[in-house]
Amino acid sequence: MANTFGKEQKLKSKKQITQLFDEGKTVTKFPIKVFYIPLASAEVSKAAFAVPKRNFKSAVTRNRIKRQLREAYRLQKEVLNKNNGTHFALLFLYISKDKPQYGKLSSSMAALLKKITP
Repeated sequence: MANTFGKEQKLKSKKQITQLFDEGKTVTKFPIKVFYIPLASAEVSKAAFAVPKRNFKSAVTRNRIKRQLREAYRLQKEVLNKNNGTHFALLFLYISKDKPQYGKLSSSMAALLKKITP
């Protein structure tokens, strides 16, 4: 499988996002918190990324952090695909108040994805 993050892998459904917050489990590895639930009928894991406006007023900064989160996920999502066919709906939330270093994001993302997989 290619290391892409295509349209079919993006979590866009309001119903699934609401379900994530209501019923989902959370795992935190600073500076990222992930909400996740297993998806029974999905062919791939779906992911969304969020950066709070309260912490970063500038849209440019928020978008940069989201790009970095997407890139870290894109490069390390194979960990999720190696498990026994379970796919997840994931929402990654950046919780720090400081601008991130990519290396820190990447290592946190790897640790989170390992915690999620059974």
